[in-house]
Amino acid sequence: MSNETIAFAVDIMAYIVIGFMVIVGLLYLVLFLIASPKIRREQALNRQEPIEELTMNSDTYPVSILVPAYNEEVGVVTTIESLLAVRYSQFEIIVINDGSKDDTKNKVMTSFDMQPIDVALRQHFMTKEVRAIYQSRTHPTVYMIDKENGGKADALNAGINFSHYPYFAAIDGDSILEQDALLKTMKPIIDSTGAVTCTGGTVRIANGSVIKNSRVEKIALPKQPIALMQIIEYFRAFLVGRLGLSRMNVLLIISGAFGVFEKERVVKAGGYSTNTVGEDMELIVRIHRMLKDEKSRQRIEYIQDPVCWTEAPSDVKSLKSQRIRWQRGLAETLWKHKKMMFNPKYKGIGLFSMPYYLLVELLSSIFELVGYAIIILGLLFSFVHTETAILMLTVTVMYGSLLSALAVLLEEWTYHKYEDTKSILVLYFWALTETFWYRPFMVWNRVLGIIAAIRKTGGWGSMQRKGLEKAS
Repeated sequence: MSNETIAFAVDIMAYIVIGFMVIVGLLYLVLFLIASPKIRREQALNRQEPIEELTMNSDTYPVSILVPAYNEEVGVVTTIESLLAVRYSQFEIIVINDGSKDDTKNKVMTSFDMQPIDVALRQHFMTKEVRAIYQSRTHPTVYMIDKENGGKADALNAGINFSHYPYFAAIDGDSILEQDALLKTMKPIIDSTGAVTCTGGTVRIANGSVIKNSRVEKIALPKQPIALMQIIEYFRAFLVGRLGLSRMNVLLIISGAFGVFEKERVVKAGGYSTNTVGEDMELIVRIHRMLKDEKSRQRIEYIQDPVCWTEAPSDVKSLKSQRIRWQRGLAETLWKHKKMMFNPKYKGIGLFSMPYYLLVELLSSIFELVGYAIIILGLLFSFVHTETAILMLTVTVMYGSLLSALAVLLEEWTYHKYEDTKSILVLYFWALTETFWYRPFMVWNRVLGIIAAIRKTGGWGSMQRKGLEKAS
């Protein structure tokens, strides 16, 4: 094959990649335009007034807070203490020790003076064996289920079996809720008198912030660039992506770190699936499918006010493992519910949201990887015209870095969480560098996640935790 033929083929591939990235960029623009009215209202909103009214409302629904914990000894006590401080009229906290190999169980037992109780479990779902159930002497609304290891989905199902209330919140064992978090996420459910069946809150990264007595006292930036980039990434995902999809009632993900669910609906749906690593997304897609099959008017909403703080991976190995798992879970969910794809029966879910997640969240990594390969190898071996390479690099920068920079500006415009101008400038600077180091790394991990889904390899992996009060 001649060099001219190779160069022509590479040029064609380059323009296909450019066209794809332009389309994806336009989709992000559409989502931003859909989300912008809500962002503008949020910017001018007095967030405390409606919350104060709700605090005194006797009609709030009681909530069971489920905390699945596997090897969470460094953070689980902080999480529970933050939950005890939330402002809500009636709730219980159920920690599910999922066969931890560290000191998670003893930490909870000692910190909250647990004693065993004799109680019959409802069997909504079959789970791994429950060895014992404990109740706190000092805080009677705090329980712990000690069970054999079965994974996060199995732990949540066990928590649902034990829970006493009609709604439950699922919280990661390494997260901290702001005091008004439960009120803010329950407000759409209460105001709609049940027309909203699930809500999800915004998740923010706590690395670098000052956390004392299980509360975020001062929001600050971490020192590690890899953690900084995840803050920017979360801005982009929640402020632009999820808010836009939520406004169209086609949101397919409620973060596993924090979401509120109508228990009856989840039980009817069959609970969390234990045969995928993306159990949070898979459940939401299954609920959407059920609602459309029933022709129900219930909906799923995303609450954009930051309410949940979590520890992000601060080392390359942990981040790589996390992103491979996320991508594998996405691929498994889309494949499991492939009959919904482009199916007019499922309206916006089948015609927009499912294709969006397939093309933008899943397959875009392959196109981006090809794009990076064309830019680097094409220029090294003169297989691509300089003008084409410059055009592709320009589109890549606009698609990655500039969108992330926009997300940083939106965050500051809307919430003003960072008190000093320096923090915003630092975030803005790192956002502009995304295309040149962080995004290629993420693209590679996402491609590995697709391969893992095809080969059905890999599991939850592990993350080196420092604990929220020590993370920096």
